[in-house]
Amino acid sequence: MKKLQIFYQQKCPYCEKAFKFIDELKEENDLYRLIEPQLVEETLEVDYAAMFDYFLVPTFYIDEKKVHEGAVSKQQVKEILDATLED
Repeated sequence: MKKLQIFYQQKCPYCEKAFKFIDELKEENDLYRLIEPQLVEETLEVDYAAMFDYFLVPTFYIDEKKVHEGAVSKQQVKEILDATLED
């Protein structure tokens, strides 16, 4: 399984929606429960977040490669989770 990082902000409505989609997908597919993403709240981890190239949240990285930035659909979250599970 690959490493998934999610950069977000606590009050961001797009981030809240992305986490809602993740929760829904975990209910639909038990394999997604195996994924333990590293959550990076960018306003609390400013120095760490500054090391990455993105402007919008939520932003998803798989193994240090940006795979999505900004508002996300449930289908896009599913594709990100599926890619995280790939060998």
